[in-house]
Amino acid sequence: MTLSTHVLDMMHGRPAAGMALSLWQDQVKLFDGVTDADGRCPGLRELTLEKGRYRLVFKVADYFRMQGAALPDPPFLDAVPIDFGIADEGHYHVPLLASPFAYSTYRGS
Repeated sequence: MTLSTHVLDMMHGRPAAGMALSLWQDQVKLFDGVTDADGRCPGLRELTLEKGRYRLVFKVADYFRMQGAALPDPPFLDAVPIDFGIADEGHYHVPLLASPFAYSTYRGS
């Protein structure tokens, strides 16, 4: 099974280029990456995943600070974890729509 993500910067209305993220299973880090100019992380697609529970962690506060956003200390959102399960064969897409104060996700296609 394969995995992809797409991060959109809802504060500026564009892909979130340069956001750090990691993929975990249980307490084991499987992947570290950074989104490209389109807000995607192509390295994720190179992984072959098995049925199980996973967590994507997006470094939202670090990204918005790099964009010049004035965030409180501590920030309202720092790292955004998305816990999800892989149950069936095929491709899983986990998008993130983010701002400094809110986020949304869904199972994409």
